[in-house]
Amino acid sequence: MDGQSEKQMGRPRGFDAEEALEAAVHVFWAQGYEGASLSDLTTAMGISKTSMYAAFGNKDDLFRRALEKYVEGPADYGARAVEEPTARQVAAAFLQGSVRATTRPGSPAGCLGVHGALATSATAHGARDVLVAWRRDGESRLEQRFRRAVEEGDLPADSDPARLARYVMTVANGIAVQAVTGATRQDLQDVADTALLNWPSA
Repeated sequence: MDGQSEKQMGRPRGFDAEEALEAAVHVFWAQGYEGASLSDLTTAMGISKTSMYAAFGNKDDLFRRALEKYVEGPADYGARAVEEPTARQVAAAFLQGSVRATTRPGSPAGCLGVHGALATSATAHGARDVLVAWRRDGESRLEQRFRRAVEEGDLPADSDPARLARYVMTVANGIAVQAVTGATRQDLQDVADTALLNWPSA
């Protein structure tokens, strides 16, 4: 492919796209969608606005890419938790994962998925809707796993998988909020442990 073709396709040059995206993740994570200005993003990413648009699209597109990277990295505990052998272990792994992800040394406190969703203006509805869908998907995965646990006899037959999934997700979201306000990892782990004291057993 000649240089003219590359130019027409708008391919950026001179920076590492993955490193730039990682930087964007941290900006959105720390400041939320609305709080992260284009200047904040491009400065952290070490690129110009033109390069950002060429490589990632507009701010909404960049946010979606950043969320995907966040889910593959710090928030991968959700996908791993549902693979645990019992429903209680699933809930424990999910909550412990939330504690660890929201109190990572060298990373912003809290959760990108919760912090970013606090956006309320009309211009931020796209980001909010993306995050609402992401959280609903996570809750749905938990519900499906708990439904399987009922079928396997791991949970009592009268258990409500949807309610249990909503409970776990709500506690995890609360952990993220508390992390932003300065709660320590041990404080939050205590919350997670307490939330499971009355977990139903077959």
